[in-house]
Amino acid sequence: MRSMRSERKPRKPGRGSPSRSPRISRANRPARGARRPPDREPLWSELAGRLSGRLKVKRPVLIFAGGLACFVLVIAAFAGGYVHRAVRSSERATAAITDGAGFGVHNLRIAGNARVSTKEIVAALGVVEGQSIFNLDLRAARARLMALDWISDAQVRRRYPDSIDVRISERQPFALWQSPNGLFVIERSGRVISGRGLTQFTKLPKLAGAGANGGADIADAVAAHRALAARVVIMERMGERRWNLILDDGVVVKLPEKDWQKQLDVLEHLIVDKGVLERDISEIDLRSATHYFFVLKSTVKKDDGGKQI
Repeated sequence: MRSMRSERKPRKPGRGSPSRSPRISRANRPARGARRPPDREPLWSELAGRLSGRLKVKRPVLIFAGGLACFVLVIAAFAGGYVHRAVRSSERATAAITDGAGFGVHNLRIAGNARVSTKEIVAALGVVEGQSIFNLDLRAARARLMALDWISDAQVRRRYPDSIDVRISERQPFALWQSPNGLFVIERSGRVISGRGLTQFTKLPKLAGAGANGGADIADAVAAHRALAARVVIMERMGERRWNLILDDGVVVKLPEKDWQKQLDVLEHLIVDKGVLERDISEIDLRSATHYFFVLKSTVKKDDGGKQI
């Protein structure tokens, strides 16, 4: 006979029944026997912390005193000349080595100087015989040459192994200028060259007065009139507006502010054709556009009645 007991079937898990936990992947599992690293900072961070702890200023007064002492020692070394002597000794040793190798300065070639003496140029260069050719500061040497009165340009070059070449360009004297500050020789541009050794420039045109150094135009115009140029001693600037010509016999010729070039033609005619300078006059006034006037030495101004030519 068949048993009445029915076989129980396994029940499905219900909603409330607990579920099994998911399996852990072998990749995420720690290897057997491996130790878990301790939770601490990296080695470099630990070393930095220790170093900063050692360098931490605990006594700032002592640190300040030590720094002040070092500063005083450095100042004393400079003041006592120890640093300068050490540098000079080093330079001498270097110069001896380079000179022995054939690179010491032994030849100085100077060209182009006529008014500046060779002695002045050598002194301005500051070159010492046997000095290392590499230690010469060409830019500074040129600057010292340019500071001399008569030098307008200078070139300084090394010529290996042992020579220095110097080429000079000098300023050209144009006139003597009697300025409010003294007598100077000047260039055509009006630039002052020098106030020394002026006796060699007595034949140059002579300008006088404030602003007269810009009188290249009138100096050229006077030189173009031969009879007038032979008699003019000084061209004087009046109030920086116009010119007076002072002749060799003391006669003063007054020129106008404008069109003074035409009045030079009139003056040349008066000197050559009229013989005006043979008269007893002290002044010729050419400032009028239509008439010229003479001032006699008796201080009476006289209208000659002549019209402008």
